[in-house]
Amino acid sequence: MTKPRILTGDTPTGRLHLGHWVGSVERRVALQDQYDCYFLLANMHAFTTRFDKPQEIRQDTIEIVKDWLAAGIDPQKSTIVLQTEVPAIAELTWFFAMLLSFNDVMGNPTLVHELETKGLKDSYSFGFPMYTVGQCADILAFRPELVPVGEDQAPHIEMCRKAARKFNQLYCGVSNRADDHEHVKLGGVFPVPKALIGRVGRLPGAGDGKQKMSKSLGNAIFLSDGAKEVQKKINKITTGRQSPTEPGDPENVLFKFVEAFITDQARVAELKDRYARGDNIGDGHIKAELAEAINRLLEPMRARRAEFETPGGDDRIIEIIKAGVKRANVVAEETLYLAKRAMGLDFGRRVLA
Repeated sequence: MTKPRILTGDTPTGRLHLGHWVGSVERRVALQDQYDCYFLLANMHAFTTRFDKPQEIRQDTIEIVKDWLAAGIDPQKSTIVLQTEVPAIAELTWFFAMLLSFNDVMGNPTLVHELETKGLKDSYSFGFPMYTVGQCADILAFRPELVPVGEDQAPHIEMCRKAARKFNQLYCGVSNRADDHEHVKLGGVFPVPKALIGRVGRLPGAGDGKQKMSKSLGNAIFLSDGAKEVQKKINKITTGRQSPTEPGDPENVLFKFVEAFITDQARVAELKDRYARGDNIGDGHIKAELAEAINRLLEPMRARRAEFETPGGDDRIIEIIKAGVKRANVVAEETLYLAKRAMGLDFGRRVLA
């Protein structure tokens, strides 16, 4: 590799929203020239909760690629990876499942939170917790140094780091006292990747701010929303403030959005100061200015996305996916071979057609 490698991605559960943008996608776009970027469509993981809706998952997969391209992901610079077309990922998942304990998986804070918020309790499939192990394979199949993610995904990366360390120590002879950055130099197959948290770790939803932005919670502003829809959703943000002359809290949910999307920092400071003093500035005025800033961000994305909303657009997306899969399998198959060789399982090397 001539550039350090990055891997991150999304599960196709619907269109991408502003939380995805500030949490990870924005950074992916910015890093394409500096890094060897792999962006994964975790369509296999989508089956953990929607196994009975394969056609929806297929279309959501296509829609997310449209969102990526609209956001500025360039398939000539970055590799788009479709999880189900990279068999090495499934094989590595099995190996990592042997290295990670039951408590490692079931104690993952993000998994625990998902089971609670999705109301699954004891009704989840065996595959649902297994996806956390699969995420380790998603990442390590491409041996990246960095994984750009939102704040809520950090526990998954920590488990991935644990799997990499354990594999390298057990099968490659790397000392358990070795620093993480030395593992490959000391003969480890896998680098111990670092999480790269976006500039906004957790964007609240368009509402009272108690929940993070999420399609399933109905509080998301999508990257593909039109200008009027953006304003309508911004208007749903509630602060409890009654009057433009009432001193307000400049740390409330409305200002989380202001800080994330109004790029003029002097203007942000001015708004916060006037709001805190109750200097005749209402929530409605701020919401209008905020919506204008968000629409400036989204307008070029809408234009780029429109190129794929014409007849034949989905077919063009599928061709982009196929090209990415071809490149991705070269890397993932090499990783799998190196892992099998370290485990004494190198009885042959396959080539995928």
